[in-house]
Amino acid sequence: MDFIRVSRPVSLALLGGRGHYEAVVQAVMNAERSVWIATANLKELMVEDARARPGRRRTARNGEYRSVLQVFDELVVSGVEIRILHASPPSLPFRQELRRCAHLKAGNGRRGSFELRLCPRVHCKIVVVDGTIVYLGSANWTGAGLGAKGEGRRNFELGLLSRDDLLLDDVQAFFRCHLARPALHRLQAARLMPAAARLTVREPLYRPIIASPQLVKASVV
Repeated sequence: MDFIRVSRPVSLALLGGRGHYEAVVQAVMNAERSVWIATANLKELMVEDARARPGRRRTARNGEYRSVLQVFDELVVSGVEIRILHASPPSLPFRQELRRCAHLKAGNGRRGSFELRLCPRVHCKIVVVDGTIVYLGSANWTGAGLGAKGEGRRNFELGLLSRDDLLLDDVQAFFRCHLARPALHRLQAARLMPAAARLTVREPLYRPIIASPQLVKASVV
């Protein structure tokens, strides 16, 4: 999908460091209809547990942080559609936590849906929430990228956040185009991907790893 859009004024917010967590991750956690994510790296992300007691310091040990996949599990049950397009196989902690999330593991909840699709060509970093807010920037879907880690453990990231309707239309069209893109040659996939990755995706360059029935009409087999 190749294009250059005509220059025009667009309202944007510039995000850096912890700003990614406050603006992007929080928006995802409060989604009501849909969450679309494109990322090169996909790793476990620990988020502050809103159920933690006020005034008590949050730490991973005392259970006041939890996996964002647990949040996704709840969102899917409430009817939210979650789609993630990623370039490399998810990290081991991500996969381990995914196995514990019943509605994500099944691919769908009572009303929502969850889909992971791997393609090694993905390098864009996109987050779209409810079709009303879009993030474009450098941050992968990781704790270090999205400002969830401590100040000395974060990546140096910058991004832009917008509610501009035309920008949202273009980004969502771009995402849909690549999510439903037909398969490329299997031999090409075998050359592009390391052996460990091929064990996960079984050769096709585009493949849904977890998908609900309503989202796999254009799936590759």
